[in-house]
Amino acid sequence: MTSRERVIESINHRQPDYVPVDIGGCGQTGINASTLYALRKAYGLPEHPVDICEPMQLLGTVEPDLLAKIGADVVPLWNRGNMFGLCGPREKRWDMPDGTPALMNTDFEYDVADNGYTFVYPAGKRGAPYSLHMTPGGTFFDNIYRSPPVDEDNLTPIEDFKENYTLKTEEDCVHWEKESKRLYEETDFAVMGVAGGMGLGDVAEIPGPWIKNPKGIRDIEGWLTAHVLYPEYVRAIFEYQTEIALKNMEMYRQAVEDRIQVIWLSGTDFGTQCSLMQSKEVFLDLYKPYYKKVNDWVHKNTSWKVFYHSCGAVESLIGEFIDMGMDILNPVQCSANGMNPRHLKDTYGDKIVFWGGGVDTQKVLPRGTPEEVRKQVRERLEIFSPGGGFVFAAIHNILAKVPPENVIAMIDAVREYRGL
Repeated sequence: MTSRERVIESINHRQPDYVPVDIGGCGQTGINASTLYALRKAYGLPEHPVDICEPMQLLGTVEPDLLAKIGADVVPLWNRGNMFGLCGPREKRWDMPDGTPALMNTDFEYDVADNGYTFVYPAGKRGAPYSLHMTPGGTFFDNIYRSPPVDEDNLTPIEDFKENYTLKTEEDCVHWEKESKRLYEETDFAVMGVAGGMGLGDVAEIPGPWIKNPKGIRDIEGWLTAHVLYPEYVRAIFEYQTEIALKNMEMYRQAVEDRIQVIWLSGTDFGTQCSLMQSKEVFLDLYKPYYKKVNDWVHKNTSWKVFYHSCGAVESLIGEFIDMGMDILNPVQCSANGMNPRHLKDTYGDKIVFWGGGVDTQKVLPRGTPEEVRKQVRERLEIFSPGGGFVFAAIHNILAKVPPENVIAMIDAVREYRGL
């Protein structure tokens, strides 16, 4: 099978020739640029500045030579712009705090303060307040909350968030069409459309890191409590976001047609290590109806499978995920409460695709021995792989400071399981 055929079989719950692999297919299955740089060096591949495909988490592009080394089967179709609001070519040299050479968008504008903090301007606009910062020696960026105090008696949800959710442009459509054709016609990889648009309440998006002057409830504590205090405020935002997402989905469909196999729609987290972020009742009331509306549209109008990311202890929501039309769940955080891999596979494995769960990225991959990594990878493959419905990926991104020998141990364990 080709990589594309392999992924199509597995996401349709059929057994492929061997388990498909994703490293670098989206913003939750990627690898931090510094670890990527070290991994390329460990494999003896040419050294050069790492292309930063997702700047907030400082994820690096997994290039064809490394994709071949690791046996990956998925590549991303990125949007033209990113979370920083940048659209320029990635040609601006910028060294990470640990010295890793990298390439950022040419419209990336930042300052480094005397205390070593890096501050980023939204959409490269130096006249605006900083929207993100990174600590000295940091390996990813965090939001800065910039919105002024709100009048809680006179909330204006659409006015506050209309800059967050906007219609795509002709330039966006041209980019989607051109890049999807390149990936589909010039490679045999499965293509993931990293479209987004339905990250309802995503705490990375709510502060508006690409917006010059955000308004409304933007800090995370205020946003989460608004679900209880001002549910109509949240509902109005979600209704507006869904309306815009559906219009953008139609443009996306016309641009990419059936050249993608999977569409990434949301990165909103609903779980912590121990429990849900909000009650199940809040999810059913404020989230599920809008997700279902978009999922139904995708299934009616395309051949794509819908991919959702949610960290944490979400086992109690998986039945609702399936009912609302979620095809694929990532990252399958097996270390969280209730997320036992055997239980997940036995209970839901014929109804939803598990894309992730391959190795723990909190403890085992960064701090374990290579043999401990191999052992866990083998265990997860033996549980999740039979019958299809599984794409191997780490549990969320491979972070900075992970020893390259551990990443190689993970890859080698998969190759051994595949019989390669």
